[in-house]
Amino acid sequence: MVSFSSQQRYFFYSHATDMRKGFAGLSGLVRQHIDHELMSGDVFIFINRRRDRIKLLMWDVTGFALYYKQLERGTFERPDSAGQAAMEISWSDLVMLLEGIEMKSICRRKRYQKVG
Repeated sequence: MVSFSSQQRYFFYSHATDMRKGFAGLSGLVRQHIDHELMSGDVFIFINRRRDRIKLLMWDVTGFALYYKQLERGTFERPDSAGQAAMEISWSDLVMLLEGIEMKSICRRKRYQKVG
């Protein structure tokens, strides 16, 4: 079973991804473009060019798991990556991304964040 939590780290690949890619293809993108250990248990996020499909790749204890969602209407918002190939996003950002909430219109209140 694929489950996501605030304890994991989330890495968003900023370029459009061919959704025909499976475990091997997406793993190759992580190795080439995202400077993070593939088998860390963290989640890697990919969106297609039309932004109506998303894949989340993660390593669990026994192998890779893949979450795939296709929208019937609308698009996913692509976070602003400032020209980087990949960027880390928070668990709350991922939830908003999947739910279709526009992140630019969100006003966040101050909260404690553990440094490091």
